[in-house]
Amino acid sequence: MSLNARIDPSIIDAADAVISDYSRLREAGLINLEGTFFPSVHYPPITMYPQISQEDLFKSYSNPENGLFDVYVHIPFCLKLCTFCHYPVKTGAAAAEKDGYLDALEKEMDIYMRVLGLEKIKMRSVLVGGGTPTYLTPGQLERFLRYFTGKADLSKCTQFSYDVDPPTLLGDDGKERLRLMREYGVDRLTIGIQALDDGILKAMNRPHDVDQALRSIEESRKAGFKVNIEFIYGYPYQTLEDWVATLEKAVSLDAEEIQLYQLKVIPYGDLNGTILSDFRKSKADFLTKETTLRMKSCAISLLAQSGYNENLTRVFTKTARDFSHYAHNQCCMLYDEIGFGQTAFSSLRDRFGLNTLDLDKYYSCIGRGRLPLDRGLVRDKEEQIRWSIILPLKNRRVIRKYFDKVSGVPLESVFRRKIGVLKEFGLVSEDSNFLSLTPLGRFFADEVCHQFHSPEYMPFPRDAYSAGPLNPHNHTDPYS
Repeated sequence: MSLNARIDPSIIDAADAVISDYSRLREAGLINLEGTFFPSVHYPPITMYPQISQEDLFKSYSNPENGLFDVYVHIPFCLKLCTFCHYPVKTGAAAAEKDGYLDALEKEMDIYMRVLGLEKIKMRSVLVGGGTPTYLTPGQLERFLRYFTGKADLSKCTQFSYDVDPPTLLGDDGKERLRLMREYGVDRLTIGIQALDDGILKAMNRPHDVDQALRSIEESRKAGFKVNIEFIYGYPYQTLEDWVATLEKAVSLDAEEIQLYQLKVIPYGDLNGTILSDFRKSKADFLTKETTLRMKSCAISLLAQSGYNENLTRVFTKTARDFSHYAHNQCCMLYDEIGFGQTAFSSLRDRFGLNTLDLDKYYSCIGRGRLPLDRGLVRDKEEQIRWSIILPLKNRRVIRKYFDKVSGVPLESVFRRKIGVLKEFGLVSEDSNFLSLTPLGRFFADEVCHQFHSPEYMPFPRDAYSAGPLNPHNHTDPYS
């Protein structure tokens, strides 16, 4: 049976319309001419931060008035290195090496608390990621959770999330890990499924197969967790038919959240994933931009038919209450967030600090009683304006009154020409309360948010785009 025969014709029509929009917007300069994808995850992009010292990062910084922080913890160990991963991870680590990392992580928390003058950290939300933070023995997991929660005031914490891989949740050890996480207050798991096709999983170098993925979801739900399942689309040799079959299976699993990621070939983290070298060697094996966009369009339509709507950008839920509180607080509300571990970042109200990716340097800094900071930025007024638009717009919407407070200027006084052009092309809308992406703008959310980058932090040079009215290098002065 052909794909068109299996899918509601309206879904095919929507995908065709997206390709028409893509061609129009690329000609207008919104999308780079090669169609290369660069995600708008941080501003500035994580790979573009300059060096900074601990003293410079925290000079003049004061803790939030309410004392609350969102907290991220990075545990870098993995069973395998996935081909699409652009972050440093450690594979094949022995138990002693993991113990050594936990030693350093505990000391880092103590140093950070001393810098901030805290006896305990009042946590608004928690995310533990990696790597695979459950790629610890149950004993090591309990050790971490006991120490971490001992340093935390969780009385105001609304969500405690873990990013996990399926194999770590299976068997006797998996059941014990699930039990321990629930015992220490973890209530939400993001499970990196990535695909429901054994051939694609093998090509990704994932540490699991489809059966393990499905069993891990079942075990997590039985243990009482809310479940977010992740998928990647646009992978080499993935077909639209495969992708539709994956989505049809995914919605049958009744997870609270389904999260979709477009394959990122260009590194957005501090490691060149093997997917980049594969692309350079055999670009012809990779899907066209048009096919990838069709996948995204079909996914949005099929998920909507099953009752899943886009709650945060690229995250689909059946109810408005199910979403990552950590992502919402950091990216939409721009609350102060602190990170612990290799490559972890701290996103504070007017500054950003990034820990080193070098494990030896990480251990050395902590051994000297120093935070393992490597890069960062204390934003000036102009960069604060940009940051205050980009992250909320990408993930939900810009709240006018809140923007005024965070940026120090009224929204109606900045980027008037830029916003005007985006409105002409149907990409954003404004009213007395919000600046929002339209449905079309949300589909191309990353590219729309590039419009607000400073020239220094643009993902591509001017000549990588058409010289049309949406070339992001036009009207870059925020006061124009």
